[in-house]
Amino acid sequence: MGIVLFSCLSCTKNNGDGAAATFTNPLLPKGPDPWALWHEGRYYYMHTMQDSLVLWVTDDVTELKHADRKTIWIPSDPSNSHNLWAPEIHNFGGKWYVYYAADDGNTDNHQLYVLENVNKNPFEGEFVMKGRISTDKDNNWAIDGSLFEHNGELYMVWSGWQKRRVDTETQCIYIARMANPWTLASERILISKPDLEWERHYINEDGSQPPYIIYVNEGPQPLKSPNGKFIHIVYSASGCWTPYYSLGLLTARADADLLNPQSWAKADKPIFRQSPENGVYGTGHNSFFKSPDGTEDYILYHARDTKTDPPGMGDTRSPRAQKIEWNEEGYPIMGIPYPTSKPLPKPSGTKNK
Repeated sequence: MGIVLFSCLSCTKNNGDGAAATFTNPLLPKGPDPWALWHEGRYYYMHTMQDSLVLWVTDDVTELKHADRKTIWIPSDPSNSHNLWAPEIHNFGGKWYVYYAADDGNTDNHQLYVLENVNKNPFEGEFVMKGRISTDKDNNWAIDGSLFEHNGELYMVWSGWQKRRVDTETQCIYIARMANPWTLASERILISKPDLEWERHYINEDGSQPPYIIYVNEGPQPLKSPNGKFIHIVYSASGCWTPYYSLGLLTARADADLLNPQSWAKADKPIFRQSPENGVYGTGHNSFFKSPDGTEDYILYHARDTKTDPPGMGDTRSPRAQKIEWNEEGYPIMGIPYPTSKPLPKPSGTKNK
């Protein structure tokens, strides 16, 4: 439930005959904005489907291709029936909540919404609309909501606009304290703008670009250090349609006031980025999950095999996973994205089949 403290232990896995159990990326042929949660012996997985919300369940997240799946939501309200982005499933107080962004057909009108399912098993019962999360009095554009618990309080981080765009769109990272899983209890607090050079790529190498300027900070994901010293927020920056889409890092001390912008320090360079030598581009919009035995930490992210989507192929972003490490101080070490040809050990404690 929420975020757990991470550790960097590792162990060797085998399939019973001494051979290591491995997997290769991608985990699915397509799937942008991937999210996975380990809860009571199962992984729950989601990614952007645009017109509906689909939930996968499995005890082996590297076998998503064979996982059970269920469509849990098809919107009927015209105000939130289009462009369903970046769904996440969380469990708070024994109830299930799914957070996602949607609009009325005009992407400038994106807002955050939350569904609730009171059943112990989210594949049973019914998800019902809890409502729109009002992030500020002017109902500014808001996407990519993610929640976490800290010191008895519930917080949400998300990507939003300071004001409605005219010819330039600037996506920022905000944080707020929550009164409950669907209502803010504080004003939104801006903690990051795309002000570094590596955060401001929106034109591809071939010159292709959107019809207006877009500077991006989005997809914030909270991450506690294993020593309990820091709360990190890993976020995505630059255009997701470019090969430059990368991950940045915001850090606050665990005893700091998280609603004070001065509590957050931004790394001046990306912590995870494209690897042309490995044929991996546009690495971003990640989440984190634990191995089944709780000893390892993994990043789940989307990427492309080409610099941009090939003509006629649609959105080719696909979900990929790899293990992360920690340094002694408590900062995550993401490494580089591995090529799809590289066999990787399955998460520790994965059941052999």
